[in-house]
Amino acid sequence: MLFNSLHFAIFFPIVLILYFALPHRFRWIVLLAASYYFYMAWKPEYIILLIITTSIDYYAGIRMGRQAIKSKRTKYLILSLTANFLLLFSFKYFNFFNESLRMALQHYNIFYGVPALKVLLPVGISFYTFQSVSYAIDVYRGVKKPEPHPGIFAVYVAFFPQLVAGPIERSTSLLPQFSEKHSFDYREAVDGLKLMAWGFFKKMVIADHLAYYVNAVYNKPADHTGLPLLIATYFFALQIFCDFSGYSDIAIGSARIMGFRLMTNFNQPYYAQSIAEFWKRWHISLSTWFKDYFYISLGGNRVSKWRWYFNLGATFLVSGLWHGANWTFIVWGGLHGFYMILSILTERFRNTLSRFTYLSRFPKLHKYVKIFITYHLVLVSWVFFRANSLSDALFILRNMFNIDFAHLGLRMFVYRFSWEVAIPSILTLVLVHWVQRRISISQFLTQQPFWVRWPIYYVAVMYILIFGQFSEQAFIYFQF
Repeated sequence: MLFNSLHFAIFFPIVLILYFALPHRFRWIVLLAASYYFYMAWKPEYIILLIITTSIDYYAGIRMGRQAIKSKRTKYLILSLTANFLLLFSFKYFNFFNESLRMALQHYNIFYGVPALKVLLPVGISFYTFQSVSYAIDVYRGVKKPEPHPGIFAVYVAFFPQLVAGPIERSTSLLPQFSEKHSFDYREAVDGLKLMAWGFFKKMVIADHLAYYVNAVYNKPADHTGLPLLIATYFFALQIFCDFSGYSDIAIGSARIMGFRLMTNFNQPYYAQSIAEFWKRWHISLSTWFKDYFYISLGGNRVSKWRWYFNLGATFLVSGLWHGANWTFIVWGGLHGFYMILSILTERFRNTLSRFTYLSRFPKLHKYVKIFITYHLVLVSWVFFRANSLSDALFILRNMFNIDFAHLGLRMFVYRFSWEVAIPSILTLVLVHWVQRRISISQFLTQQPFWVRWPIYYVAVMYILIFGQFSEQAFIYFQF
């Protein structure tokens, strides 16, 4: 089920009414039934995978909780990791590695007859797998006691607002909230609705409009050169931010209306002054997951210098693979790993250069220079993320600056693209982000009198209804 669908517009109010109408002890049933229905609206039979993941990790957690000695919990952690990652590999990665091996062997004229699996990628499998695995690891480490109630644990794994595209919650944060009694809170509901509206604006008005231009150019890059490639790349950077952060806003907002607090997933990432800071602002729930459960397990930075570089590179490569079974995502992740390592190696040189060029005497200018450089390093990586193949990505990078001034702009106003909607909407996004660096927009609106707030709400809703794309375009991160 898509957030940007009539189906969800009917589903969510019904869930809210049932949730607050029933006594607290029965609410987990409403949430579990709603979450399973939400998932089954896409492909009913794949609910079996969700139930298998839930059952294995619930059993592993209970068994680990009975072992006072950490070493005796290991076999149950191995059970959880093996089962979860085997399912993830089978449905998401088997065909990629199988085809890669086939092509490698064919290069040496070696026959390879293992057929591809004809399966559809289960939506959200990477998200709920990582959330469930994090619970097993937390119990193994002793930072979380096992959840004794199987129904509440099932809700934790399948909680519908963040089931298919995060945020990837931690058991220590989300699980206890299902045992708390939540009463309807008008202010929380209003804040949640405002956050949802902001998410719908970013998704339906900005991201889905930009998608027309981006898809037309990136799906046939050889038909374009110069400015359209460059514009499409800048647009994709905005599209993926608005699409994914929009989903997160809707998820966090809908959960808040019911009294649940989900973690912040985006914090104005394009204002980052370094790649390291970018990853503290972008998809925070995933970047912190890899830090807590993968990077630190490898030794983090408490190892030799070269091992530290390896840990960083490996973390970003695996992160790239997490996003998709394609070499483009692996290169995207590897590129960010390279950026991180390069920034460490050149830190002293860059500090000396800033002093030599007197940038250090102008801190604001220095700040904006760093933001500009970081943003464009990220922009280059987005080319690989969005391109359909490595050859397409390399073609785009080679040709995006070959601007044909004789035919400048011929392709800029096509592809069902509404510049008159997109540009003002993007400027609105920039303005809101600029204001939010000083005060929360939600807080600002709350402080305004009734006669100021409600006209703003009315205009915002009407703007989404009039200019939003209601073709129910799936969120980009659903494919992961």
